[in-house]
Amino acid sequence: MIPFDAVLFDCDGVLVDSETITNRVLRDMLEEIGWRMTLAESMAIFVGHAVRDRRALIEANTGKSFSEDWLAAFWQRRNSALEAELLIVPGAMAAVQALHKACNGRIACASGADRGKIEMQLRKALLMPYFEGRIYSGHECARNKPHPDVYLAAAAALKVDPARAAVIEDTANGSAAGLAAGATVFGYCPGGPGHDSAEALRAVGVLHLFSDMAQLPAVLADAKGGSIT
Repeated sequence: MIPFDAVLFDCDGVLVDSETITNRVLRDMLEEIGWRMTLAESMAIFVGHAVRDRRALIEANTGKSFSEDWLAAFWQRRNSALEAELLIVPGAMAAVQALHKACNGRIACASGADRGKIEMQLRKALLMPYFEGRIYSGHECARNKPHPDVYLAAAAALKVDPARAAVIEDTANGSAAGLAAGATVFGYCPGGPGHDSAEALRAVGVLHLFSDMAQLPAVLADAKGGSIT
């Protein structure tokens, strides 16, 4: 058994390896309207944040008003690239299957991304059967991450006390949302682009860190002395 009633997963960087693809498209489109930066700089600014929530920064660096038409065009180009290139995070399928069984189906995907992106990525990664009907988008909440709304919505839908939920995150922004919801956050920090460092996760209060997604069921089981069956 695991000592939690539900497991709530972020999507980007946790279930799918999408951040480099998304930020490559974003960097290119921002350059087209006047903001030139490297891919690494784009990732440092945007990973863990919804593009819409960076509106003021985009306007300041491009000198142009942020528009929903531009955002829709970005989503279209981003989704085309993800459809062509997206890969599942190594070990994620085994972890999701094991935890879906251990929690009697009480797992959810709670992402700061738009619903279309979340659902497309879960289908592409063959994870949709484990999350269908339990997908929550920060775009559909009053506030997105780092506020707790999307995790609170997921826990409420599963009829689980957030304090009895494990949240799986890889960014400081998302981890702050999970902690604010009252959940126990497990920080995935494998290193490399698209993931915040162990130091960044610790800085917002994450106590449980791991680097291999395949080991997540065992990590959760060991958190309070439980053991997965």
